[in-house]
Amino acid sequence: MKAIVFGGSGFLGSHVADSLTAAGYDVKIFDLRESPYLREGQEMITGNILDREAVRKAVTGCDIVYSFAGIADIEKANEKPVETVEINILGTTIILDACRACDIKRFVFASSMYVYSKMGAFYRSSKQACELIIENFNESYGLPYTILRYGSLYGPRSDESNWIYRILKQAVVEGKITRHGDGEELREYIHVEDAARYSVEILADDFKNEYVILTGNQFMKIKDLMLMIREMMGDTIDLEFLPEDSGLHYEITPYSFRPKIAKKYVGRYHLDIGQGILAMLGDVYQNNFPYKKQNGLYFK
Repeated sequence: MKAIVFGGSGFLGSHVADSLTAAGYDVKIFDLRESPYLREGQEMITGNILDREAVRKAVTGCDIVYSFAGIADIEKANEKPVETVEINILGTTIILDACRACDIKRFVFASSMYVYSKMGAFYRSSKQACELIIENFNESYGLPYTILRYGSLYGPRSDESNWIYRILKQAVVEGKITRHGDGEELREYIHVEDAARYSVEILADDFKNEYVILTGNQFMKIKDLMLMIREMMGDTIDLEFLPEDSGLHYEITPYSFRPKIAKKYVGRYHLDIGQGILAMLGDVYQNNFPYKKQNGLYFK
């Protein structure tokens, strides 16, 4: 079986590509830039999802198509609404049309829990639009799909667009964590490696033409997460709460809109958030202070 991951050089996409390889799939990665995580046996295609011919050529011969390409940062999407609509909606439609022409067995789309919310601005509305267009392709052409609504992801290979990465870097570099809001907001954090593994497991027939929620197994207050990080660092960092500055993010729950109901998938095992954060903290520290590499973590 052959699978292609559009956006496979990124945070989530690269992990999904690795999980597909581990599951025995022949994997192609399509992205604007070459993946720094490319594994032996994976094929890299550098291109733009707005290039119809390049997309059609890449999809040809594949059985499974994952669509993770697009603008995923909420703040960036709010600053660039035209680009968000063009890349997220038109780009997804171009991939879908190639899937229709190539008789793909399953189209897997990375959506978001923000589709349930009034928050998220252009990012949320672009995901909602894509979900409807995917349904249209299924109704009109019989294209099988699975739509994955991800919760708050964290873990290795993340960057400045990931909130947990940003606060870990701030804690290491500045000795503090700043949060806009009171910290009472609830999230269901899911480690990216768990999310990637589940993203392959949903290729089972039970999830054909279904919406699936992939989030963590417990709610956690943002304030409690910040306190956990401070404790891991020997209570040496300051926590600072500032007035909410954007109104783009939901607080307690995303549920306000009523899109198509999704099943929540719970895997047989998952990585504990404490262990995941500790490992990620070590990576962030070494990335910023490589000359202080020690057997254990060292914090000033």
